[in-house]
Amino acid sequence: MATTILKPGDLAPEFIGKDQDGKTIKLSDFKGKKLILYFYPKDNTSGCTAEACSLRDGYDDLQSLGMEVVGVSPDSEKSHQNFIHKYNLPFRLIADVDHAIAEKYRAWGEKKMYGKAYFGILRTTYVINENGTITNVFNKVDTKEHVKQILSEINK
Repeated sequence: MATTILKPGDLAPEFIGKDQDGKTIKLSDFKGKKLILYFYPKDNTSGCTAEACSLRDGYDDLQSLGMEVVGVSPDSEKSHQNFIHKYNLPFRLIADVDHAIAEKYRAWGEKKMYGKAYFGILRTTYVINENGTITNVFNKVDTKEHVKQILSEINK
């Protein structure tokens, strides 16, 4: 696992995954569009739900700026289907069960909880421009106010 952090100005790594409906989704599908690619640990947990709902509630604002949203977690397609349905999420979620995409984006790493170390998703959001270049990186995500956090940063 690489330890180099992706940063603004880097070319976003190509990815290929399956969304909640088993449809292939890849970075090149978004060529010519802006993409918010966000990595989160687990469907239906408090922080992840707050983050997804923030992105849902601000989705129209993001779309008005030409941005698409795609979430990535190690959950299954079925789990993603339930999460989308339960919270009426208007964007696609990738089932990165082998965490290959998270590793490419340096969003998989060591975490600690209750003094125990384990590997998991490092909550991270990337804003990728029309040419596939990363313009913004959020690794200190305010889950409840994530859209405001993104809009504030991209409007600087």
